[in-house]
Amino acid sequence: MEKLTLFLLPYRLGICRFESGASIPDWLQNGSDFFSITGTEDETSLVCREDLIPVDCISEKGFCALKVKGPLAFGLTGILSSLLNPLADDGISIFAISTYDTDYILVKEEVLDQSIAALKEVATVIC
Repeated sequence: MEKLTLFLLPYRLGICRFESGASIPDWLQNGSDFFSITGTEDETSLVCREDLIPVDCISEKGFCALKVKGPLAFGLTGILSSLLNPLADDGISIFAISTYDTDYILVKEEVLDQSIAALKEVATVIC
């Protein structure tokens, strides 16, 4: 597999937790360059720019996002594992998001440099 290209998004993200079936919060309607909503029978998770998240929202902030250059064909295999294995080997925790076109890997800001170093064999990171 050839080296992948990753782009570092220019803003920090946060991950919010809501009860299952929660509606999209009004504060997200104010606009966001990036957001992802996942609803399950157990919870609703929202990933968005951390500067939009209210203080009283249950959340974890301080994530940097690395976007895999896409679009990626659905038939491709091993994309995420090729990126996640070096991070796991370095003890770096991640939060992954997949979309129709590509994948995003979120890492905490304090391990961003370590993450980029761990990925150097399998990807080129453009900051």
